[in-house]
Amino acid sequence: MQDLIFRGSFTQQEPIPDTAIEAASAVLRSGRLHRYNTDGDALSETAALEQAYATWQGARFCLATASGGQALQIALRAAGVAVGDAVLTNAFTLAPVPGAIAAIGGKPVFVEIDKTLRLDIDDLARKARVTGAKWLLLSHMRGHICDMDRLMAVVAETGLTVIEDCAHTMGARWDGVRSGSHGLAACFSTQTYKHINSGEGGLLTSDDPDLMARAIMLSGSYMLYERHGAAPPPEVFREIRLQTPNTSARMDNLRAAILLPQLADLDRNVARWNALYDAVESGLRDSPAIQTIPRPAQETKVGSSIQFRVPALSPDGCRDFLTRTAARGVELKWFGAPEPHGFTSTHASWTYVDRQTLPQSDEIFATLFDMRLPLTFAVEDGEVIARIIGDCAGETIDRPDLFKPQERGENESR
Repeated sequence: MQDLIFRGSFTQQEPIPDTAIEAASAVLRSGRLHRYNTDGDALSETAALEQAYATWQGARFCLATASGGQALQIALRAAGVAVGDAVLTNAFTLAPVPGAIAAIGGKPVFVEIDKTLRLDIDDLARKARVTGAKWLLLSHMRGHICDMDRLMAVVAETGLTVIEDCAHTMGARWDGVRSGSHGLAACFSTQTYKHINSGEGGLLTSDDPDLMARAIMLSGSYMLYERHGAAPPPEVFREIRLQTPNTSARMDNLRAAILLPQLADLDRNVARWNALYDAVESGLRDSPAIQTIPRPAQETKVGSSIQFRVPALSPDGCRDFLTRTAARGVELKWFGAPEPHGFTSTHASWTYVDRQTLPQSDEIFATLFDMRLPLTFAVEDGEVIARIIGDCAGETIDRPDLFKPQERGENESR
């Protein structure tokens, strides 16, 4: 196995479908790229996307935005978060989540995660009581959905308002219910590495008419809110339209035209991602050095990335492991790195947030690895990748100087 090298690209997405290219070309030929630049009362591509996504998600209302991060900011502001307000969120997330809270003047308060990478609901209850926070920006980070039944019971007890960050769970479900259907609002991303691809873009869904009216005004609708595809009726806007600032965060018709045909393929692609994920996870479980992340029975995942731990490794051992996998063509990210790298960072790097002590999460991050699973990979590629990762983990584990001291005896006995 030592000579096994993977030659695929971890950043290469599938081509945009021909139907989406044709729709984009039609928009370009029309010259009507701005969402409100329509021919008379014609429905714009952006409004049509909002209608289609609301129907697909099972939500009353939908707003298309310039990015997933803008959807988060707008949802928080529309939900009533003001300057200085504490907002609870997962310790395990990506920078746009605390960034959205900070951008509107809120104060991120991180909640510990457990060894399944999900929100620690007991820590959530404690921190809600201690901080007096009224909002939870729940990040379904890397597609790991916490026990939503238990979470919503704690939310009811503590009076929290939930905004769901579903950037990694578009198409996932908890106990048969689509991710994004539990809180006051849900935010989705259409950035290149997400489940439908427009380069950048976001979607915000809700069943609450007042929140959605505020969100539409915040997005930059001017007084053209009646041109939205899945909006509350005009009377809901009567006062809100004069009270809400315009922050110009609209999606354009070109991106909407690219996205709409992709929505029809999403459920099929979820099945493809999950087949790839299952092949990789099955191979990783063969390595005694690797701990895969358990998935609850109630969760229907979208396996567009995979995470695992090599808990015996010291920091030098993690670096050695990364060097070995990279030399054999496998691109991993390490959440325990002392410096942020690319898309990967943790709370220790976000110095715009008050320093917080998160020992449980930090212990998990120390040996946590992350890998993207693009649909340009076949199931057979996943099997090869898993073999390489297992080989490299075994090679690193064979070096006793790269163990955590307290772990060495345990792993030598395996």
